[in-house]
Amino acid sequence: MKKYTYTEKKDTRSGFGAGLSELGKTTTEVVALCADLTGSLKMDAFQKDHPDRFFQIGIAEANMMGIAAGLTIGGKIPFTGTFANFSTGRVYDQIRQSIAYSGKNVKICASHAGLTLGEDGATHQILEDLGLMKMLPHMVVINPCDYNQTKAATIAIAKYYGPVYLRFGRPAVPNFTPADQNFEIGKAVMLNEGADVTIIATGHLVWKAIEAGEKLAEKGISAEIINIHTIKPLDDAAILKSLSKTKCVVTAEEHQMNGGLGDSVAQLLARNLPCPQEYVAVNDSFGESGTPDQLMTKYGLDTIDILNAVERVMKRK
Repeated sequence: MKKYTYTEKKDTRSGFGAGLSELGKTTTEVVALCADLTGSLKMDAFQKDHPDRFFQIGIAEANMMGIAAGLTIGGKIPFTGTFANFSTGRVYDQIRQSIAYSGKNVKICASHAGLTLGEDGATHQILEDLGLMKMLPHMVVINPCDYNQTKAATIAIAKYYGPVYLRFGRPAVPNFTPADQNFEIGKAVMLNEGADVTIIATGHLVWKAIEAGEKLAEKGISAEIINIHTIKPLDDAAILKSLSKTKCVVTAEEHQMNGGLGDSVAQLLARNLPCPQEYVAVNDSFGESGTPDQLMTKYGLDTIDILNAVERVMKRK
């Protein structure tokens, strides 16, 4: 098992803020819109350095999406910022009609996603957002795993023409990917080559997949671990190549079991290479108030849950 280490934990929303700030200095077409959550989205630096390109819309998320769509007509590259719940569920009609339908070049940037929002509770812990967004034609869906990858993704999506949903979070998590990485939309990252089982993870579950891989190696089990930062378009080739070798897979995500990464992998395998699959995901449930660690444990999104899923799926080979 390849050894991964980190020197610090950092929140992925700060990676977004750093990437947006860098874009502000290098790409004059980039503009930023926020729905009264500038500090929470770490958009402060962009606002300070480029006040003429920052628009505080207030608590009017649907209006923000409409304004962003309009700004693209003049050649701007709008980055919208608010919590994931308000970036998707609250404004789904506006995104569908004004952005996705016409392929507008809007970057929908969503913080505080999933259970790790923590104490704010079920009303804010959206666990359906990846499914909602990946079902929209023309929409690219990205869910990076740490600070460095989120920063790199933020910079990369500015170069891509078309609507993008970029999901990130609130808690500090291990920052282990390279600071100088080349982020390729739709390109999976192979973290560890293995022969016995494939673990496909996204977002905050990537580090837990690495932890699981280390424990499996101690038992003599060789796990192939893949970081899927782009949910759509999915890297079909990388997944099929891995499964043709290991013959079984565990998918891990901080999202509902229905509609997320696991569903996308299952559809791919059903069409091309049927294999046993186990899911590490929230099983048809809303969240609740609690610390991120407490919630990840209670809802079955921890390292031990990946290990248990591996045990189950290998018995089905």
